[in-house]
Amino acid sequence: MSLKQKINANQLPQHIAIIMDGNGRWANIKGKLRVFGHQNGVRPIRKVSEAAAELGIGYVTLYAFSTENWNRPEKEVKALMELLRKTIPQELPTLMKNNIRLNAIGDLKRLPEQNYKALMDAMKETETNTGLVLTLALSYSSRWEIVEAVKKITSEIQQGNYTAEAIDEKLFGAHLSTATMPDPDLLIRTSGEWRISNYMLWQIAYSELYFTDKFWPDFGKEDLYKAILAYQNRERRFGKTSDQLTTSSNKK
Repeated sequence: MSLKQKINANQLPQHIAIIMDGNGRWANIKGKLRVFGHQNGVRPIRKVSEAAAELGIGYVTLYAFSTENWNRPEKEVKALMELLRKTIPQELPTLMKNNIRLNAIGDLKRLPEQNYKALMDAMKETETNTGLVLTLALSYSSRWEIVEAVKKITSEIQQGNYTAEAIDEKLFGAHLSTATMPDPDLLIRTSGEWRISNYMLWQIAYSELYFTDKFWPDFGKEDLYKAILAYQNRERRFGKTSDQLTTSSNKK
């Protein structure tokens, strides 16, 4: 039985978030420039997106470029932006073929004008697709997102739309850039690093975490299946005890 066949279709994570790490180190091992790793990081995005769409997963969110990444060497940042500009329109046929809707979160206005336009055009082109929602986190960090949410809520309080007492988790979550999607059930990080790296800190409060030593360019469909199987073999308690979950399940 293949890994894909072992997956329980009734227990799929609704939302998978991925920290795509290791492109630069993968390239260095091969004696290549870091940009070579980034170029080879496009292929696994396609594979993972197709695999998730085939399984019927609703959302995949990829940490593509953080706000901190703007501090990388200028040459590398320019290469990444050029790669992004070229890749988005090139991947449109794959998105359309697999009924995938492209989405993006982050401080998108910081992107170069051509990149921003290519991204908006692709999002417009795929907006009627009804399958997987593939979200690129670009110029994104969780602390940035939380600060922006606080600014929005503060502004609305000043306008008289809310009182401070009205603020709760639901209202705060509605002001995050992920307000239209469920919180991730599963967070995957590649390359052997065990860090969250300022990614969706609010949203992953109860996500299952999966770390793999594979560098992102080597990550494929089988690796995604392994992560999902690991997720399906865990007990998600959300602060409750195992006995409480068993009792609740027996009452159904």
